[in-house]
Amino acid sequence: MQPIDLQGVLSPWQPGVFSLILYGAVVIGLTLALLFLSRWLGRQHPTPEKTRVYESGIIPTGQARLRYPVPFFMVAIFFLIFDLEGAYIFSWAVASRPLGWAGWFQIQFFIGVLIAGLVYVWVKGGLEWGPKRD
Repeated sequence: MQPIDLQGVLSPWQPGVFSLILYGAVVIGLTLALLFLSRWLGRQHPTPEKTRVYESGIIPTGQARLRYPVPFFMVAIFFLIFDLEGAYIFSWAVASRPLGWAGWFQIQFFIGVLIAGLVYVWVKGGLEWGPKRD
């Protein structure tokens, strides 16, 4: 093993920890300075007209909170689950040769857990979104 040369790591001329810390400090400092200047130099004269909600030139009427039906959220959750599943399976397919049989068994287990979850949701009636039939 080679000893770690701390002089090279902290040198401003070689990529290392010092450069990363310096870059992070500059970014944070510049961000804070810009936020402070915008708050300090900006005009703030709130009036009832300025604080009123404005949406595409239409003054809103009624309650802003609308109730979305549960199937809307279920479609969104199913999309996320199966979208992520597809991303994992495609990434496994790209690296399937180096992963070998161990990777194949792992992806089969992953797909099995997803199928078991789908069967559970199906049995519990989570996929029935229409009106109930008698």
